[in-house]
Amino acid sequence: MADVATKERKILVAVDQGEESMHALSWCLKNVISENSKDTLVLLYVKPPRAVFSALDGTGYLFSADMMVAMDKYSNDVAEFVVEKAKKMCKDLHDVKVETKIEHGDPRDVICQMTEKLGAAVLVMGSHGYGLIKRALLGSVSNHCAQNVKCPVLIVKKPKSTATNN
Repeated sequence: MADVATKERKILVAVDQGEESMHALSWCLKNVISENSKDTLVLLYVKPPRAVFSALDGTGYLFSADMMVAMDKYSNDVAEFVVEKAKKMCKDLHDVKVETKIEHGDPRDVICQMTEKLGAAVLVMGSHGYGLIKRALLGSVSNHCAQNVKCPVLIVKKPKSTATNN
């Protein structure tokens, strides 16, 4: 068991703008990271493919080049904001290295590829808690990753908040 503290592990945490991923990161910091370890925490944000911002709007008109540049800038700004927010959550870690990666593409594929490429010991991600229909339409990123990566996958569910604070 003493071996665990000295072994160097890469722990990949997928982050996005949702509360669920920040809750998963917070849970990981409390329950997975060992203070006296040689762990490296890798915070991964995946920018959605540009195809999401189709060049045609709903009425069939083309977006201008300026509009496309503005959407790209917004996407980059969101990525930077999410990564900075996640890094701030890790500020109290002393012995643990924190790395950040911003990638581009379908989150399902990119998260799986990066887990493999980095040789991650564990993948930590939040669950959006979609219902059956929404999950069927959008596909579950966490489910896809759990089925396709070779390392353990830790899916952290955000507890439902209670209506009363008594």
